[in-house]
Amino acid sequence: MRIARMSEEEAYAAFERIRFVETDGEPFCVKCGCLVVYRITRTCRSRSKNQDAKPTIRRTYKCADCGHHSSVTSKTIFASHKLSFRDILCAIALFADGAKGFAALHLMRNMGLAYKTAFVLAHKLRQAICALQAAQTLSGKVEIDGAYFGGYVKPKNLTRDRVDRRKKVYRSDKRQCVVILRERRGRSVPFVCAERDALPKVTATVDPGSIIYADEAKAYEPLHAIFKVKRINHSKEGYAVGDHSTNQAESFFSRLRRAEIGIHHHIAGRYLSAYAGEMSWREDNRRISNGEQFLTIVAAGLHHPVSRTWKGYWQRRKAA
Repeated sequence: MRIARMSEEEAYAAFERIRFVETDGEPFCVKCGCLVVYRITRTCRSRSKNQDAKPTIRRTYKCADCGHHSSVTSKTIFASHKLSFRDILCAIALFADGAKGFAALHLMRNMGLAYKTAFVLAHKLRQAICALQAAQTLSGKVEIDGAYFGGYVKPKNLTRDRVDRRKKVYRSDKRQCVVILRERRGRSVPFVCAERDALPKVTATVDPGSIIYADEAKAYEPLHAIFKVKRINHSKEGYAVGDHSTNQAESFFSRLRRAEIGIHHHIAGRYLSAYAGEMSWREDNRRISNGEQFLTIVAAGLHHPVSRTWKGYWQRRKAA
């Protein structure tokens, strides 16, 4: 509600403070780094067919050294935005408050946006926080496990025609395996790949000397040659025996499963890595306040480069 009561000028000032945090909110040239820039404010006539539409105010900077023109969102994930700064902040606040995610349809209704706008904005935020997760390295006691998400294999009507869907997932391009690496009481990094293909990602993410906790899956046998590995056989021993368990990894899967079933209802295979990264970030930051989560997402978006995946997403789909 505090964000909703902001004026557009206050929201813009908040963007400046987060975008130019190195200089306490004072803008600088994003091309050459010059600290002297001129503020330029222009009033642009609205392109809307509505005759009563208000003109838009465009705020830019001009570098005193190289003459480069930029804005507070230049070279960030919010570049070429159409929404007002206050609307973007409100959308991020709503997105941060979803413990198990926030559906684009829900964001559309709360903000009064078009569905396409809400969909792309939510995925831009996911891309920004996924970059934070992917940049981490894990150490100490690290758990690894895999589970299948996305898609749906519909069972046959008659019992005699049904097959074991647990085996069919290996032949489906819709359901994919999410492998999670998670420190105990710490950070986590997810990957979308088969468990047997996870070894290169594990060695690149986990520091040498760490202890790996895994279940009885044969795909984790090669890890013994690189790390100290402790295994637990769930089918014969139980969920946890002493400190041998993968319960922290299962906690992540529980959050992702509830997001898939209860919030989004369907996750397409090509977007699964984005949702897995989002749930990993939410699981890691579940103990901090929603205000801190909000600031983290805004800062992640303003320090992430332009999204080549989501900028112009609907225009490319229309052209195809």
